[in-house]
Order: sequence, then structure tokens, then C-alpha cells
Amino acid sequence: MSEPALTQADCLNPDWRVSPRVGALVTTRAGGVSLPPYGRWAQGREAAGGLNLGFHTGDDPADVAENRSRLLAAAGVRAAWLEQVHGDAVVRADEVQEDGPPVRADASVTSTPGVACLVMVADCLPVLLCDDEGRAVGAAHAGWRGLVSGIVEKTALRVAALAGRPTETLHAYLGPAIGPKAFEVGEDVRAAFLAAAEPDERIATARAFVARERAPGKHWADLYALARVRLARHGVTRVTGGDFCTATDRERFFSYRRDGVTGRMAALIWLNR
Repeated sequence: MSEPALTQADCLNPDWRVSPRVGALVTTRAGGVSLPPYGRWAQGREAAGGLNLGFHTGDDPADVAENRSRLLAAAGVRAAWLEQVHGDAVVRADEVQEDGPPVRADASVTSTPGVACLVMVADCLPVLLCDDEGRAVGAAHAGWRGLVSGIVEKTALRVAALAGRPTETLHAYLGPAIGPKAFEVGEDVRAAFLAAAEPDERIATARAFVARERAPGKHWADLYALARVRLARHGVTRVTGGDFCTATDRERFFSYRRDGVTGRMAALIWLNR
């Protein structure tokens, strides 16, 4: 394994107050070896040195492998890499084999120290979860399809069950995602969320969609607000984050909707040994 090249400035740390047993970070474009269009942003242009973590993006596999090695060396963990499919499956991170067949899921949970729950994103919302005593953690990949199908609530329930604690004791961090003034969706997406909302969630759910002027049937969607609604369904109200936009912050984040061909960032959470 290569020497870690990531620095504190290359990553984001959740702005939450949780048990010191919990470790977590979110990567950005910086700190790797990938070349454009998977590079970092430097001096107003894209340059070499991007931390693309996705093998499926078309990047040089050797560069992606080096980037992953740097990330795990810096964090000091083993990660459960998933084949994300925009579904609602949640698996145990400690049961995902490093050299085994791909595991198709969009969230993982664990109570085993040294194993990171990890999701990759480039506009979709990463949600990190832990209980207040640091007994269990989880990470969910939540695009709109995952959100409407319940991936966030299912992950929260699994974390709480592993910790042996009620869901009300959980903390959640909403990592970088496409923002509420950049994520355009059709009426079908709005209707899907309203149909899935509980009666007492309908007002807050409707408010997460803002009709676009001079664009009939189009709305700006707020993934952060929708995630908060779903977390609150199970009493998870200690929620931080939700203040970035991957699509408009070109210097810091990869964005699939903005660029098409682009890298992937990672959000990971683990229990320290």
C-alpha cells in the first residue's frame, strides 16, 4: 500500500458531536492521481491529481486503485465497497469480502471496529448514521429513487438494531449532494414522494419541491429536506450537514449531472478500534 497522500484539507469531516469511537469523512476531488476528466480543480482549471474512487467511470483502473489505497491508508480502515443500484438493500459491511463478488446494495451497517461503511456519490446524497454511544454505524446512498423507496429509514433502523438503542438516539450527517437550486425533476418524481409520504409528512414533502418558472411540470427538488422528513419519521432529528451543492461547486466536487463523464467521491463511517 502506498503512503497516504490525503490531507485534512482534501476531505470534509461531519460537523456533528458524536462519540469519539466514531470516525467519518467525505472525500472531494483532491488528493489522488487521476487525470482529467477525473482530476482535481486547480487555478481555475481541471488538473491531474483527482481522487476518483469509481472503477465504473472509465478512468484508468490503476489510478482508481491507487486512489482507493490512499483513502484507506489515510483512514486506517477496511472498506465495504458496494455495487450501488439506486435500490433499498442494506447489508452488513463486515460481511462484504474485499476480494469477493460485487455486493449489490445501496447501504451498509456495522458494529465491528475497523470496517468502514462506504458509499460513492457524484450528486446523490450520502447519509452517515451512528448511535450516541458509538456502538454501530451506517452509510446510505440516497438518490431520489433510494429516498422514495426508504433507503435512509431502513439504514437507520438497522443501525439502531445493531446498537441496541432506539432510533431517537441516532445522529445523521447529510453529505454533499446536488443542491435544491440545481436538481431539476419532473412531476413524476414529485408525485412519487407525495404518494410515499405519511399523512403528517405531506406538507413538508410538498415544500421540498419548488415549481420552475416558465417550465411546466418541472420542479427544483431538495434532497436534503426530503431526507430530513424521512429521518424524522423514526425520530431521528439530530441531523447536521446538508449545506453543499455538488453541481455548482466545481472546484470541490465531482458532479455527474454537471459533467456527465466524471469521478466519484466517497462518504465513509467506521468505529475506531
